[in-house]
Amino acid sequence: MKLSEWARKQNVSYRTAWRWFHEGRLPVRAEQVGEGKTILVFEDESGPAYDESVVIYCRVSGHDRKDDLGRQTERLKSFASAKGWPVKQVVEEIGSGLNGKRTKLLKLLSSPEVGRIIVENPDRLARFGFEFIEAAMMSQGRSIIVADETEETADIWADFIDVVTSMCERIYGKRGARDRARKVLDTLKSEDKETK
Repeated sequence: MKLSEWARKQNVSYRTAWRWFHEGRLPVRAEQVGEGKTILVFEDESGPAYDESVVIYCRVSGHDRKDDLGRQTERLKSFASAKGWPVKQVVEEIGSGLNGKRTKLLKLLSSPEVGRIIVENPDRLARFGFEFIEAAMMSQGRSIIVADETEETADIWADFIDVVTSMCERIYGKRGARDRARKVLDTLKSEDKETK
């Protein structure tokens, strides 16, 4: 549960609970997740106990960005090492952040042995709905750790192409949908240049 909820149950102010956590005096196990954002309290230790190791998850949208997978992995290994967390596994995946059927990610999220997943930023995990995934993991005493909170914009065009392609497929059928999507994007880009 979140530290604020635990503080309310204990009838202490959030500020006091926060201070206790940072002074190491909180009477229950707690962990900070998401680059200083959320403090989770593990009051009921009867649930699954996760070790201190982490799983690194890296993703790029297409094969043309495959070189970035290695760079992401190295940055996240350095991040984990700086925190003193041993890396249990590195998972690299190529696929759109809009694709809800990425097999490697689904396997990680459904595995009860994976207690903590590190991603470079929320967009590497999912373009939309990161907060839902994070909440579901937190409810199981698991966490997603974001190394860099800044938004990744390099893949936004690729995701936009996927959305437009999906809509064109629904309207025109699969055949030619990608070409029609590219034409729409080219038109939008040319109109954007004309307005500047």
